[in-house]
Amino acid sequence: MKYLFLFFFLLSSICSIAQGQNKSPLSKVVIISKENKTQVRSQENGELLVNVSKKDVRKFKTKGLVRYSDFGARGDGKTDAIDAIAATHAFANQHGLLVKPDEGATYYISGKNRTAVVQTNTDFGTASFIIDDTNVEDRNAPVFLVSSSLQPFKLAGISSLKRNQEKINVPLPATCLVTVTNSNVKRYIRFGPNQNNGAAQTDIFIVDKNGQVDMDAPIIWDFDQITDITALPIDETSLTISGGRFTTLANRAESKYTYYNRGIAIKRSNVLVNGLEHRVTGEGEQGAPYGGFLNISDCAYVTVQNALLTGHKVYQTIGAAGVSVSMGTYDISLGRALNVSFLNCRQTNDINDSRYWGIMGSNYCKNLVLDGCTFSRFDAHMGVANATIRNSTLGHQGINAIGSGTFTVEKSTIYGRSLINLRSDYGSTWQGEVFIRNCVFVPAGGRPISASLISGSNSGQHDFGYTSYMPERITIESLRIDDAKHPANYQGPALFANFNTAMTSASYQEKFPYVRTKEVILRNVTTTSGKPLRLSENPFMFKDVEVKTD
Repeated sequence: MKYLFLFFFLLSSICSIAQGQNKSPLSKVVIISKENKTQVRSQENGELLVNVSKKDVRKFKTKGLVRYSDFGARGDGKTDAIDAIAATHAFANQHGLLVKPDEGATYYISGKNRTAVVQTNTDFGTASFIIDDTNVEDRNAPVFLVSSSLQPFKLAGISSLKRNQEKINVPLPATCLVTVTNSNVKRYIRFGPNQNNGAAQTDIFIVDKNGQVDMDAPIIWDFDQITDITALPIDETSLTISGGRFTTLANRAESKYTYYNRGIAIKRSNVLVNGLEHRVTGEGEQGAPYGGFLNISDCAYVTVQNALLTGHKVYQTIGAAGVSVSMGTYDISLGRALNVSFLNCRQTNDINDSRYWGIMGSNYCKNLVLDGCTFSRFDAHMGVANATIRNSTLGHQGINAIGSGTFTVEKSTIYGRSLINLRSDYGSTWQGEVFIRNCVFVPAGGRPISASLISGSNSGQHDFGYTSYMPERITIESLRIDDAKHPANYQGPALFANFNTAMTSASYQEKFPYVRTKEVILRNVTTTSGKPLRLSENPFMFKDVEVKTD
């Protein structure tokens, strides 16, 4: 019976995947092969009808590639090319062909509700793309969607999971990305001007066909109950997106939390993005925020390298607490993504110009890497498990994170108000260790400030949906603090900020105790001012921290 069950489970899973391969992620493009000439026509119902002559089918397959001009794109920078672009990719997906634009062409993309689904290698080369967001039909529809032909399926037979569980007792047809939710438990109950009631407990991890969990990205929550669990087979072959010069004509919508997501959405594992450029123009007195030109979610093993991106102008609105807030707006957005790396990437605007929001935001991610990057910030909102920043420069918004595992910063220069800011709106929690090696910290970009290396805030009175931790151990080796431009009453930089100004004696009672750091190891920490590194403005709160120096 055991083997019979296994056979039917695998058969049903494979059938589900096979059906998914014949099912387009978007049902708006229909390709018909006839004897007549190749043409693209938009139907009244929004469907795109693509007639491809059999002669052209043979020609394209022989060449091994298709171009946007083959499907009617003019590339003159004025004529709307989105239908032709979507048709080209739909045909390429059907026949496994490379897509290339005409070299040097400029493609105008209107606000029409049309997404080009990319499932084959695409070389944008030196072509330019103008994405007009001034009049958009659907602000949530990406211009390009990099997707898998494989389809997710419900995973039966699992009723609970444990943190750091190494195996699930269900066989899989291939290595899969598993997403699990318990909607009856709320985590990340946000505090402050953007307060909310939290989000359903969610986790994402990789499981091989034998049920073994990849412990480099472990399960981080106990799931006593599961309300939804799905598995998405991971593509074994790599897909490459290269080149391209993209310019967004910014929206001029009312400044409120109506995010625009018109860029490149990546929802496929094993993707390389190389040499892409994105600029923004036309930002005026008002505008809605952006959710990321590169929006990477529900996938694993994605690398973005040699990219040039752009920070967005900061606009104000009224937050959930009824007070004015600056809206987060991003060129890079990551959600439920594992093993994502940014290599040798930079941005067009000054990383220390506070008129532009930090370029990156992320939620529910694991194993994020910045290497050789120059960005205005690194950020993890609703938790990251393991992150590494090396050989990089981070600007005015610095490093902001909560999460778990190991956080490593090495051979980097940080211009934020603190070296690492543990986000107070999520409890300033990091359950694990922090390593800082061979770095330079320039507090507030060189402005006069009494700086702290590790900042955050937690009163112990708010339920964030979890126990909040400070890093259990912090190791700092070869750090130079450039605090030459300090205020007149400067006492020297502090290791810890004043995380709770009310906690100055044992009489203070925390309703939700904040677990503080046990040990700090300091080796070769120097200051330009010559002032020594202090423990904190609030030494009582950190009196039990053991600080070791060589």
